[in-house]
Amino acid sequence: METSRRLSDSYAERRRLSVLAHHSVQAEFDLEKPVTVTGRVTKVEWINPHSYLYMDVNDDNGNSKHWSFEMAGAGALWRPGLSRTDRGGLKAGDTITVNGILAKDGSDFGLVKNIKLPDGRVFTIWTDDPNAK
Repeated sequence: METSRRLSDSYAERRRLSVLAHHSVQAEFDLEKPVTVTGRVTKVEWINPHSYLYMDVNDDNGNSKHWSFEMAGAGALWRPGLSRTDRGGLKAGDTITVNGILAKDGSDFGLVKNIKLPDGRVFTIWTDDPNAK
């Protein structure tokens, strides 16, 4: 009985911390500031609750800038095949186009709305339409 209660308490604590760690999109990103960049993927972190995409993007002067983007969690990206390199998914070295929204702090950080891969496929990661499926 005591072991069962401890397991239940442990589960409840993990759920509580998970909820506290999650943030609203509007808290960190400016929905009124869309961004589109094309560049080379340097790294992808397939983790939960959010995966992260890192890329080098040339600015208007030809200088390389390091961008990072937040995406959905690893499981949500695996199902449609984005994280599956055996299905032609996203990987370091790919040149891609990202459409997203900028962080409120003005840094080179954003939230991915969609990604266009080198083969032309487009993966929608996030939509601001609450009724989208």
